[in-house]
Amino acid sequence: MIGNDQLRACFFLTVATLCWGLNANFARLAVDEISPMQVVTFRWLGVVLILLVFARDNIQRDWPILRRHLPFLALMGGCGFTMFNALFYVAGHHTSAINIGILQGAVPVFVLIGGFIAFGQRIGALQALGVTLTLLGVVIVATGGSLQQLSSFSINRGDFFMLIACLIYAVYSLGLSKGPKVSSLGLFAVMAFVAWLVSLPLVAVETWIVGWQPPTTKGWIIVALITLLPSLLAQLFFIFGVKLIGPARAGTFYNLVPVFASILAVVILREVFETYHALSLMLVLGGIWLSEKGKPKLAD
Repeated sequence: MIGNDQLRACFFLTVATLCWGLNANFARLAVDEISPMQVVTFRWLGVVLILLVFARDNIQRDWPILRRHLPFLALMGGCGFTMFNALFYVAGHHTSAINIGILQGAVPVFVLIGGFIAFGQRIGALQALGVTLTLLGVVIVATGGSLQQLSSFSINRGDFFMLIACLIYAVYSLGLSKGPKVSSLGLFAVMAFVAWLVSLPLVAVETWIVGWQPPTTKGWIIVALITLLPSLLAQLFFIFGVKLIGPARAGTFYNLVPVFASILAVVILREVFETYHALSLMLVLGGIWLSEKGKPKLAD
């Protein structure tokens, strides 16, 4: 029998990954409606304002500890939130939502590789096979399934930006495991505030290069949805899911992100799901599954 906690966790985590899958579609919908750096700035400003209302008690209670770790949290928020999202939304101008979703699905394997490089974490045979399959899937989607592009090392600009974004997020994920022991809301609020501050110079540079282009009505609606769904609701629901079933089991739900992103891209954006997309998606998901299966058995 599946307990109530498990059912609630499945609901929370499925909704969280659905919101993150939607974000790939928002990146495409934002093109010509609102600039990439405006999305990042207004997104995190919205999150900060909401958290100041609803997470004020957590922030005040955790502040003595958070204050001692401000340089670390600034690095985490600047990289994991601002730089990742800046590259994410720029990628939306140059590649499809399907590609963004599939490439984003490779983050868990990049974390595994980073753990081996940074902390010497052992990679078993099944995990090594999973890494190989996932990276092969990434290569296929990044080259559009073209052997000619592969032989000439040609890669779509948007896919390249997305790969760099995923690597940055993997580093952020590894660093976050060394973060201070405080409430998730307090930690999230401080990093969101840093993310907003770091985004200001980026939007200033963007304005200097291309000029200030006011968001359209549709652009404001998109950034509001991004603020509420992938930025806030997904983060909170993921936190709730982790508390119910633990981080290891909750982490496996991240595999749904490329699936949801691909399905929604076909339904919402009418993107064409090519044969190479199916092959790369199977390789990425299969690689993640093998990587998870090959993990040492540790208690949550």
